[in-house]
Amino acid sequence: MAQAHPVARQVRAASDQVLAASPSRVRWRIFAIIFALTVINLVDRVSLSIAMPIIAKEFTLSPSMQGLILSSFFWAYALLQIPGGWLIDRYGPRRVIGWSTGLWGTFQTLAAFATGGLSLMFARVALGAAEAPLFPAGGKLNSLWLGSGERSRGAVLMDCGGPLGVALGGLLIAYMIAVLDSWRIAFFIAGIATLAMGWLAWHYLRDDPAAHPGVNKAELASINEGRSVPMAEAAQQAVKGLGIAARSLTGIMLGRASWAMVFFGLLTWGPSYLAQARGFDIKGIGAATFVIFLCGAAGSLTGGFLCDLLIRKGMRRGLAAKGLLTFSGLIALCAFLLLPGLGDPYQAVGLLSLTAFFLMWGSLYWSFPGLLASPARVGLIGGVMNLAGSLGGIAVPILVGLLLQHAGGYSAVLGFFAVCSGLFIAGTLLISLDQAEVAHG
Repeated sequence: MAQAHPVARQVRAASDQVLAASPSRVRWRIFAIIFALTVINLVDRVSLSIAMPIIAKEFTLSPSMQGLILSSFFWAYALLQIPGGWLIDRYGPRRVIGWSTGLWGTFQTLAAFATGGLSLMFARVALGAAEAPLFPAGGKLNSLWLGSGERSRGAVLMDCGGPLGVALGGLLIAYMIAVLDSWRIAFFIAGIATLAMGWLAWHYLRDDPAAHPGVNKAELASINEGRSVPMAEAAQQAVKGLGIAARSLTGIMLGRASWAMVFFGLLTWGPSYLAQARGFDIKGIGAATFVIFLCGAAGSLTGGFLCDLLIRKGMRRGLAAKGLLTFSGLIALCAFLLLPGLGDPYQAVGLLSLTAFFLMWGSLYWSFPGLLASPARVGLIGGVMNLAGSLGGIAVPILVGLLLQHAGGYSAVLGFFAVCSGLFIAGTLLISLDQAEVAHG
């Protein structure tokens, strides 16, 4: 065989040097997988809401039993946030995500074989337990895989899968039920898709970037830039207590719970508001909900990329992140105060879409555990933060129902959401983010 020409060898060597000097992009593939998992997470979560009218008729479920089944997901989901966070810190996010996804895919699949309300409720409780660690594990991967100038983008790539999953999940599950004429087959397909994603996550994710075969030296240097010790090593060091300042912990819990009140309020009561206060029919409700939450997903990405851009331009992280979050809270507060005065239903949908766009800048909160907490406590603090959000999600449907029953309509509900937006701003301002940046890089 003829040898390569010397010039060709030189060109090839120079090309190899350029490739070696360019950071690989494994970290973004990691977060592409986490994004896909969060989309599937919400699809599986909302599937029961879409299918409930058909299931209720088949199983002859009373309204109260339907309510119990729909809420049962959150019982175990909220209860296991802190234990899930501890498991993440103890065993690493890869193992926890792998087992979590495998279990929730299994229980989503088993729900297709439910024979009545009780067996369906069991499947939903188990689904909530299995899904509990996903977001805290994503927060842990954010701290392990991303440099300080990329944390915001990583956070929103994970969290924007939530509203996108809500927007797409309703359409996909409804379409499959209509085409296949079976909610059981739709649930089974969703469960198998989850299991496939769990297999991919297990084979590709790593807890330590240095242990991933696709990471080159340039990417590893980028991940660990500015750190005295690689984050994967720091995460193994023993820490007493929660490893976070009390003021910042109070801030992220108050801020996340208040944000969740608004987000889950729109998710649970938004369709009823569109029907009862704005006169939309079922098709209009579906289209409006899709647009509102699609705008939320776009807003989540915009907030994260804008925050990292401002930091790269020289703005302090605390000013960039807290400034964007405060602005988003102000937009939501003003929107909820303006909504009762809008007579045109399409203007109301437009304002709600704008609100969702800015509200989802709250996804930036998922960059905070890695910045605020000691490396060995990132999973736990992520679990605490998500517990606060879950409790807000559990409470808001009940509170809104009481307001509608005793306060005379949706004006009081919108006023309540305005108050929650103000509390979201207050919680954000409590966080000492610049000090955390100096401490944890």
